[in-house]
Amino acid sequence: MDPIIILVAPNGARKTKKDHTNIPLTIPEIVKESVACRDAGATLLHLHIRDQNHVHSLDTNTYRKTIDAVRDAVGNTMIIQATSEAVDIYPPEAQMQMVREVRPEAVSLAIREIIPDPSYEKEAGKLLHDMQEWGVFPQYILYSPDEVKQFVDLKKRGIVPEGNSFVLFVLGRKQANALNPSAFAQPDDLDPFLETFDQGLNLSETHWAVCAFGGHELGCMQKTVSCGGHPRIGFENNILMEGGKIAETNAALIDQFVKANTASGKRPIATIAQTKKLLGL
Repeated sequence: MDPIIILVAPNGARKTKKDHTNIPLTIPEIVKESVACRDAGATLLHLHIRDQNHVHSLDTNTYRKTIDAVRDAVGNTMIIQATSEAVDIYPPEAQMQMVREVRPEAVSLAIREIIPDPSYEKEAGKLLHDMQEWGVFPQYILYSPDEVKQFVDLKKRGIVPEGNSFVLFVLGRKQANALNPSAFAQPDDLDPFLETFDQGLNLSETHWAVCAFGGHELGCMQKTVSCGGHPRIGFENNILMEGGKIAETNAALIDQFVKANTASGKRPIATIAQTKKLLGL
């Protein structure tokens, strides 16, 4: 199997300092946490930005400033992935416009958000093909097996460009927290995603990653890597260490995964050079 690409999602769009005092929201905080996560083994940063009130934002100037600041700190040792997430604020047009204006090296796109209905297929398809020409690397976010079916259909019809796609399967629910363990993702939640994908496209020819809401993140990531996928770890989806203790930092969650993976000895952690080679960057 390929080396493991560790993706980190250090803040997300919704959590605040009330959820965790160390969640990085300002540019200096994001930079500091990015360096720590890089040092822990992450080679891809899933980046969210906030406005001056710490509310989710797709502001292009703030994105550029944040990306530049992180790049100055980490050099070429991380892929910086912007997100176009709507968070019930931004319509598809605004999400796609951000990508066109910022043109980051990588971006995550939720299929259900940029193509909420068939009327958006043409515009979204044009963006995706333009991104291919610009060298903007997409990751497609899929929240359910039904969205996997939608993605397979879009791929077969050419709306999603040909070539090896990078997808993210989202397990569990965003309501997951220490007081709501029923919303925690479980390792077996991954099975229907993989089964559905493999029925439509060759999973072995696709790079895929998983994020998991709640305190069973580690178990979900261990299953992910055993099946050939890559883990996305971090406060966006989970702030709990295995056993229920609150993680001090995102890097602590990565360290926990790396130690567990080293003990299993199945797949090495990818370097930045290996990450770029695997993803074709």
